[in-house]
Amino acid sequence: MALLEPGIHLLHKPAGPTSFSMVQPFLAEARGRRPRLPVCHGGALDPFAEGLLPILVGRATRVFELLHPIPKEYDAEVTWGSETDNGDPLGAVVARGDAFGLTPRVLEDALQQFVGWREQIPPATSNKRVGGERAYARAHRGELVDLPPVRVYLHEARWMSHDLPRASRLRLVVRGGYYVRSLAREVGRALGCRAHLSRLFRTAIGPWRDPGPGPGELVRGAHLLPWSAVRDVSGEEARALRSGPIERGKLRQPEWSLPPGFPDPEAPLRALLDGALVALLRERDGKLWREIDLRGT
Repeated sequence: MALLEPGIHLLHKPAGPTSFSMVQPFLAEARGRRPRLPVCHGGALDPFAEGLLPILVGRATRVFELLHPIPKEYDAEVTWGSETDNGDPLGAVVARGDAFGLTPRVLEDALQQFVGWREQIPPATSNKRVGGERAYARAHRGELVDLPPVRVYLHEARWMSHDLPRASRLRLVVRGGYYVRSLAREVGRALGCRAHLSRLFRTAIGPWRDPGPGPGELVRGAHLLPWSAVRDVSGEEARALRSGPIERGKLRQPEWSLPPGFPDPEAPLRALLDGALVALLRERDGKLWREIDLRGT
């Protein structure tokens, strides 16, 4: 699979490297191009975390924001009895607690309080920007980072197994922007035993599963945004979209459905010309307008 083939490259990030290091081979190859192709990742994973990391190449980078509101699935391990300053196994222990009273029932009851929409304080070592700089950069310099709470959504959470009082394994389905490290910290505080995240594996983003180690997979063209409905367009309509709207016409249902009850991501429509993706459309006043040009993806 060519690194600079336009589309979304689904890669497996192992534990250890940063997400940006996974992008660097694409950027290095792009430097030899005129004009240079845009490249970005579709949602960072912390260095200790592993799993699915999408790399967006070419015009596919234009759908970056549309990956944020779709479901993301994780397997996580929560270690009980200690809280770290950054919420993960690489941090320094800042508090300890007694985890010997934990039972599966106690943990299940505690976890369900966090399902749904909630305010969550991101970790100080998160990717959030503070005064134009990443929070983690300030935290690594030893500066005090005080981040405001953000609105996040936890769709599903269930314990998969327990090794009490040491640790428990957790499966989650969340909306983009959710910090699993913060959940572990908050559950530990709620129970008085303290906790941190000791392992994190992103198993899926929307319909796409982690491909495992190896060359990865490529998603492109009509297969981008399979949770979006489709409007088949003619050549004349495709040309008309460059300067104005077209009629709403008949829509086809998405190929992939969101989990029942998951918040609507309000995705645009895919405009397909002879099966090829040419644009993303939004409906306004009963007509369809081009929002993003995606020819060549």
